[in-house]
Amino acid sequence: MSGQLAGTGALLRLALRRDRVMAPVWVLVVAMLVLSLPGSLASVYGTAAERERLLATMTANGSLRALYGPVFGDSIGALTAWRGGVFAGLLAGVMSLIIVVRHTREEEESGRQELLSAAMVGRRAPLTAALLAALAANALTALLVTAGLAGRGAAGALALGLGIGATGMLFAALAAIAAQLTESARLAKGLTGAFVGAAFVLRAAGDAGAPDGGSALTWTSPLGWLEHVRAFAGERWWVLALFAAAAAAQLAAAYALAARRDVGMSFLPARPGPARGRLGSAGALAWRLQRGTLLGWSLGFLAAGVVFGQMTDGATELVGDNAKTREIIERMGGQGGLADAFLATMAGMLGMVAALYIVSAVLRLSAEESGQRAEPLLANAVGRLRWAGGHLAVAFGGSALILLLAGLGLGIGHGEDIGGAVGATLGQLPAVWVIGALAALLHGAAPRLAVAAWAVAGAALALGWVGPALNLPQAVLDLSPFAHLPKLPGGQDLAWAPLVALTGLAAALLAAGLAALRRRDLAA
Repeated sequence: MSGQLAGTGALLRLALRRDRVMAPVWVLVVAMLVLSLPGSLASVYGTAAERERLLATMTANGSLRALYGPVFGDSIGALTAWRGGVFAGLLAGVMSLIIVVRHTREEEESGRQELLSAAMVGRRAPLTAALLAALAANALTALLVTAGLAGRGAAGALALGLGIGATGMLFAALAAIAAQLTESARLAKGLTGAFVGAAFVLRAAGDAGAPDGGSALTWTSPLGWLEHVRAFAGERWWVLALFAAAAAAQLAAAYALAARRDVGMSFLPARPGPARGRLGSAGALAWRLQRGTLLGWSLGFLAAGVVFGQMTDGATELVGDNAKTREIIERMGGQGGLADAFLATMAGMLGMVAALYIVSAVLRLSAEESGQRAEPLLANAVGRLRWAGGHLAVAFGGSALILLLAGLGLGIGHGEDIGGAVGATLGQLPAVWVIGALAALLHGAAPRLAVAAWAVAGAALALGWVGPALNLPQAVLDLSPFAHLPKLPGGQDLAWAPLVALTGLAAALLAAGLAALRRRDLAA
């Protein structure tokens, strides 16, 4: 066994070095999502009567339970676990699958793992190093959450921190299995991401039908296990054993599969293509490479729009006469009626999440270049602008498509003014395009820094999500391009000036990025 783990330490150090930017950003985003909540919740639900009214409303409102889960206690700590626990676990799962697939299947797909395996590297060392890197990220997340919430109750803080970390490791083990089954990193991420999404859907369906969270569907989801740890509400420590048992079984399966295949091979090989190629342009190739991802995002945004639209009436009931909550929603969504302000808030949130899509789609250029798949393509009669233009067309057009579908979902879910809902989501496009154009500029001018586009999108999401609740100064909120958009629908007239200005800024950044790409050498 020791021989099969030879070189694990060196591979782990390499993985941590490669993730020295990405992993800390993810850890901070997940931890701050939770740690930013106690202060805002205390200001909104500062009295026992307000918290009791919240519990009563959540018990009677299935649509809100589907999003956040049931409330198990009326303390600020329990409300923090209710409001942020599921989402933190979801993000920890995404972080973990990215780390594990990056250091297993991506390494094999690029050919680097074969070179490393020719040295003194054991058969199980790459998988072990990837899992240890994921463990380090999840352990740090759990430590930050525990330390940050310890003042609300040490036992509850530890339970929530361990629950979030355990959720991340469970999906890391699942990603390890997917990396053995599939032949491409993209498919491994997609397969694991589908399981993450299914876990959220199962938990949401179970919680919507059971006010106490006791539905069988909830117990089929790891995210349901996370809420049943019941941090700050009579902790159930035995639930953590479910995570340990499930992760151990998945890890055993991953190691068994890894021992039965060659480097670069998989148990689900890719289907061979036709004898004669059917892709006649660089744009067609870009569409072929990205259509599966776009389909997944489109279905997700349509479903999210329907759910958020259905939540509108329940959200207005939840706010009631709570002046602080009304102030936060109106600050995020405008000064119109509360229902319109909530819809505007949801449209803004969907726009900020769409920024994550456009960054991933634009940075597919970096993946193609660093994987040395772009060089043979450009060696033929394909110019750089045509090659990049295909991927950028999918990225920018795809962001418009998913926001269009999100608007349709909002209108259908709410049952009123579908056109207004579509206009509200499409109104987010200029800000989304600014972030996408910045990613293109980074790829063109400084490809080693292209990953920083993720930090920009994450910062915009964080400012829009928790900034108004933390009552941050407007000057800080204005750092995000989304802060300059009109709040629609929300009683505001459509202001064209910021939309035109942001679109012009996006065009300028995109042009600069393409010009820089034409001048520089391809990555070796």
